[in-house]
Amino acid sequence: MYPNSQNPFVVGTPIVPERFVGRKSLIAAAFDQIHHRSHLAVWGGLGTGKTSFLVKLASPDTWKQHGLDSSIAVIVRFSCEEVEPFTPSGFWKKLLSLLKDNLDTEPELQANINTLLAESRASRDSLRQLLGELAQKGKFLVLLVDDYDVALTKSQEYSEENMQQFLSECRNLAVHLEPKRNLSIIVTSKKRLNDLGPRLNPNASPWYNHYLFRQIKPFDNTEIEEFLQPFNKPITTELRQAIGEIAGGHPSLLQSASLLLYQELRNTTPPQVEEFVREFESSTQQFFDSTWQRCNPKDQNLLMLMALAKLRGRLEKRRYDLKDVDLIFTQSERNLTNLEEQGVIKRTANNGDIYYLFTSSLMEKWVIQEIWNSDEDSLKKRQKEFLNLMSHQQAENMKNAIIWVGKHRNDVISSLKFIYPIVEKIIKFFVI
Repeated sequence: MYPNSQNPFVVGTPIVPERFVGRKSLIAAAFDQIHHRSHLAVWGGLGTGKTSFLVKLASPDTWKQHGLDSSIAVIVRFSCEEVEPFTPSGFWKKLLSLLKDNLDTEPELQANINTLLAESRASRDSLRQLLGELAQKGKFLVLLVDDYDVALTKSQEYSEENMQQFLSECRNLAVHLEPKRNLSIIVTSKKRLNDLGPRLNPNASPWYNHYLFRQIKPFDNTEIEEFLQPFNKPITTELRQAIGEIAGGHPSLLQSASLLLYQELRNTTPPQVEEFVREFESSTQQFFDSTWQRCNPKDQNLLMLMALAKLRGRLEKRRYDLKDVDLIFTQSERNLTNLEEQGVIKRTANNGDIYYLFTSSLMEKWVIQEIWNSDEDSLKKRQKEFLNLMSHQQAENMKNAIIWVGKHRNDVISSLKFIYPIVEKIIKFFVI
């Protein structure tokens, strides 16, 4: 179908600004904050495009599209994961080093930074000094910080006291910069900043309240259609539903599925459904594993309960009992909202009732596989945790369901083949 075309989809690296899709309201919010020299905190789950978003913001063309002149801004972008181990001094040193690299037209400022670095004087105060010098030259700093979760995680080299001090310094710099505010900070994290970080001092202003908070959500239908434009096919409702089954609007999953599909369509023979599913599962295994590991035990148990309830409905004969599942979900609204914000599950409504589904059917299949790999020790541990979610009888029912799944893998595997007709619809649509 595409014999001589280069695959436009990419996995494992940020999307270049020219291929960036959607996020229009989020980008507009970012530039509103930049214009007013204010600050933005963007949070979203694994693989939702946070790094690509920052790359997009750093592009001069994006600035021009939003009526701003990037030439008066010094744009510094980096990830807190690059500061290893993370320490406040390491953060300021990294920031000043990159700031120097972006000041080719200001040799005097570069010399000042070299002196600060050589004398190990990289700090909040040294950055404040440099911001004042930038202001005298009619410029301001835009700081784009990825993976800010790292700055909110204790380590052997980074105590809670260190964290409190660092966050206080960042807030002071962002809010009390004089004589003229010429700094805008945009950070990304996997969770809301107020769900991370140190304990709050009830007698002081929260360290995070200088940010405007925005979530980077899964793609909506319009963004999905824009994303799939390289296939040069009109997107029907049926196709959108089929894509929603395997990837939802999750950017990372859409990237993986589209890259593989585009690659297969360049072959002389149409792709085979089972082979496509195996390749897709293989390419997304690390994503699903990381997603699972980032969930706390209660979230994992809710996902297991969701998967068992869906599996029970697909079995020819219902072999285990799960009573009052809806009541358990109702009592776990906060955890389900967190899973939804992480892009793991999605919420849907029908006649006023709320239902939760896996964002990707393959994630559902992955959780089932995690269930049947449960050994006796892990099951005992989980059974104790079940009681944080449900009654003793419900916990016993769930334990029995897990045991049944482990003993009847063939029946379970057969029921999980529901994914094949969905993939077949997608392949047929693009091949015809």
